[in-house]
Amino acid sequence: MNKLKFSKDDILLGKRRAIGKAITLLESTLAADRADAQEFLKEILPFTGKSKRIGFTGTPGVGKSTFIEAFGKFLTGQGHKVAVLAVDPSSQRAGGSILGDKTRMEELSIDPNAFIRPSPSSGTLGGVARHTREAMLVLEAAGYDIIIVETVGVGQSETAVADLVDMFILLLSPTGGDDLQGIKRGIMELADLVIINKADGDLKVRAMRSAAEQENALHLMRPKYHNWHTDILLTSALKSEGISEVWQKIEAFYAELNKTETIEKNRKEQSKSWMWSEIQETLLKTFTEQKEKQIKEAESKLLSGEMTAASAADELLKGFIKNI
Repeated sequence: MNKLKFSKDDILLGKRRAIGKAITLLESTLAADRADAQEFLKEILPFTGKSKRIGFTGTPGVGKSTFIEAFGKFLTGQGHKVAVLAVDPSSQRAGGSILGDKTRMEELSIDPNAFIRPSPSSGTLGGVARHTREAMLVLEAAGYDIIIVETVGVGQSETAVADLVDMFILLLSPTGGDDLQGIKRGIMELADLVIINKADGDLKVRAMRSAAEQENALHLMRPKYHNWHTDILLTSALKSEGISEVWQKIEAFYAELNKTETIEKNRKEQSKSWMWSEIQETLLKTFTEQKEKQIKEAESKLLSGEMTAASAADELLKGFIKNI
């Protein structure tokens, strides 16, 4: 591992440059780098798993970055080490909102007890999961006890992120039922806590009304856990109001679910899910690389009506399976 210019001890000591280099290695798609990355992860694995893993999502304009910065500053003020992994499916192509998020989190980004890092997806949900979960392991080994995974919006990637964290938090703005129109029911069902942000000034009354509407909506949904009720809290990240209440609720969540070892059980299930995700991603990548020409031919026949989708798939897979 010497050729990597960082070591396990560098990570355990929390050296920021080493952490950055390690995560960059994990994001590499080169075969040699992937092999080195997996060897490195084996070295640090015994030092992982001790953090609180929390996911945040919300519609654009809800003040997610402002909230996470206020929340992160509160936590570092309490003596915690906080890492923020911002998942952006477009970040490798255009930089997109990641740079904007870091710019908006100016104070948190210079906090010595905080670490902010984009987690690009490489264009696939599997990419989101792989890069983020492996980065989480590095940060846990480096002593960050609060890992925040932030998504750029509400969409398919939220399901992948929810499978990476212990607690999934949905941020809404005080606009009554308007936010719900842009949110799939499944995202609401994933939420362990709902926060209505920007609940200040003229919006305070609307926020209270929205909270009542969301509470009614939640009552119609099946609870995730028999021993946890998804609550709704009002916050104003701009004024740092309600932040401590959010942390109290998070601590209550962990305390309650740890009584039944639910967090540990969930993480074991997540590990199995991650393994199968890796298998699926690797098989699909290998398949498309080996059968590129045949795939194009099959697609052409499919579109011309010469083959059905099932027969085209069977033909491609038969040849592929023989080569495994």
